[in-house]
Amino acid sequence: MQYVRTAVIGVGYLGRFHAQKYAALPDSRLVAVVDADPAAREKVAAELGCRAVGDFRDILGGVDAVSIATPTPLHHPIAKACLERGVHVLVEKPITETLEEARDLVALASGKGLVLQVGHLERFNPAIMALEGTLTTPRFVESHRLAPFKQRGTDVNVVLDLMIHDIDLIQSLVRAPIVSIDAVGTSVFSSGLDIANARIRYANGCVANTTASRISMKQERKLRLFQDDAYVSIDLQQKILTVVRKPPEGSGAALGQVSIEERTYEQGDALRQEIEAFLRSIIEGKPPVVTGEDGLRALETALRITELVQGKAGQR
Repeated sequence: MQYVRTAVIGVGYLGRFHAQKYAALPDSRLVAVVDADPAAREKVAAELGCRAVGDFRDILGGVDAVSIATPTPLHHPIAKACLERGVHVLVEKPITETLEEARDLVALASGKGLVLQVGHLERFNPAIMALEGTLTTPRFVESHRLAPFKQRGTDVNVVLDLMIHDIDLIQSLVRAPIVSIDAVGTSVFSSGLDIANARIRYANGCVANTTASRISMKQERKLRLFQDDAYVSIDLQQKILTVVRKPPEGSGAALGQVSIEERTYEQGDALRQEIEAFLRSIIEGKPPVVTGEDGLRALETALRITELVQGKAGQR
């Protein structure tokens, strides 16, 4: 395959960026952009020199792969129709609204030998990718993802909108089943949860404390990990990785003496890397970096947290 015929379904705020990346990449030929809003699709199509289409079904048979950047309730029906027609799918997070829908997509993609990648963009953050060889066995993890309130994204609650990024990151790093979850949260501006905190205990003994808020005065995306020999701090926004490490046994170093290493990475283009990885998976026939199963596990945890918070709200 010399190039992959691509399209983007849903070209609002995020989908437009997807289309720009596909149009710029050598392994892609952007065939069309799809959106129910004529003004949105015509604007992006004119910008990138491709077709503007109102109904995604009209492109099936003429594309090899799509990005789906529609509102979450549309993820399942659109992705299912695409997979059934043999089209590889990159779907934005959360993968679907329900676990049944997510399982359906995972099974369908597996049965047809197609790539189903989920848009957990933080996996392509250079500070996260640099963790390899540094992180061994996390004992305690703490994450904060804070943002000012914006109307965009409120079709889902803050757990499914923001916290799910850290849920996926933590689960990919801890690599153990969940034993228990305790969670609290509340609504402030929207009809759904706007701030939430969850304490997640894993079978290997690791505990994760994760907080997400979309009613903050500041923007913050930080992850802190503690293991037996080191403390690792990651500023996901500024792309800074700090490793505080105690000296090895028998070194003769004074109690409390540590070495501190700070590395700053270029901002880069995580979305471009995500789409490049998606195209490579298609061309090389390899599993994607973020699989449908990963998206399913992150959704399962996010829904459990949501149910726990809502259950406590119902008891008040």
